[in-house]
Amino acid sequence: MESCAERFNKLKREKQVNKIRNTLTSMTERYKPQINHENKIIKGKLHALLDWTNSTLSQLFFNHAKMRSSGFIKFSAFFFLLISELGYGQKWMGEVVAGVSQYNGDLTQQAVSFKRIKPAVGFNLKYNSGDLLDLRVGVLFARVGADDKDNKRADYKARNFSFKTNIQELNVCAEFNLVDPGIYLQIPYVFAGLGVFHFNPFTYDNDGNKTYLRPLSTEGEGLPDYPARKQYSLFQFCIPFGAGFKIKTTDKWQLSYEFGYRFLITDYLDDVSKTYVSLELLNLRKGPKSAELAYRKNYPFVEEGYPRGNSKVRDYYFFTGLKFAFNLSPQVKIR
Repeated sequence: MESCAERFNKLKREKQVNKIRNTLTSMTERYKPQINHENKIIKGKLHALLDWTNSTLSQLFFNHAKMRSSGFIKFSAFFFLLISELGYGQKWMGEVVAGVSQYNGDLTQQAVSFKRIKPAVGFNLKYNSGDLLDLRVGVLFARVGADDKDNKRADYKARNFSFKTNIQELNVCAEFNLVDPGIYLQIPYVFAGLGVFHFNPFTYDNDGNKTYLRPLSTEGEGLPDYPARKQYSLFQFCIPFGAGFKIKTTDKWQLSYEFGYRFLITDYLDDVSKTYVSLELLNLRKGPKSAELAYRKNYPFVEEGYPRGNSKVRDYYFFTGLKFAFNLSPQVKIR
């Protein structure tokens, strides 16, 4: 049987628990309108940021490809807003990304060249767990390209190929902090994830006219005469991975430097991969422009079946630059 002292202590504990429960309920009701109001403000900020991405960035960097990328940007905006709804009340941060991008593939000899550096910008929405693992979803807008004239080897220069393409990428990545962010203000990290991107390689013909390469099937892609060479899609998967270093300046702001490599499934980022095909056949099937841009050497064509590129090595591109992060989560002040 319970003694009087035990019953007294039990009633005392129950009274304390009820008091805490009532206090928490009262605080929830008190600050609920403030949380809802600040959540609406955050949603408004996200809408404004995504509208800015759709209009300003497209006009500044990719104006000529705006119609082609508008659907991609709208999908990215929808994805961001969906995640912001699911992440209500969590530790969400926005990241403005600015830096440079570069391509490596069939038209390059050196891994890095200042002549191939192009601008890149983007935006990430990141869940900051406060622990070792963070998650983020982001969009990246970049331009890459290369020219055989910039290579040192004589056979590359004689081949005389060149290309450029705009890239619009949507990615989902996990960041693994190498030290405890609850203790350190300077945090090295690594990341990896999955992405999808849109590209559309183009070059300039002998008269200086801009010409998109995919419709020309310069290596026989999609032609019945070369059934093994399927036409490549302008939407492809990529695997982003890399490393970075971030500095927490305040509870609301964060500055990072990041290097990110993109492993690609396709080898046609530059429209060059396999061997030369018959120029007569290209002229018949696709027209003289296809034959002109499939073979650009200054001597007669005798190389049908000879390497045009290197299909054993995939193309890739990378991004490096700064990220400026700011807090998006509601801040409830307890008075």
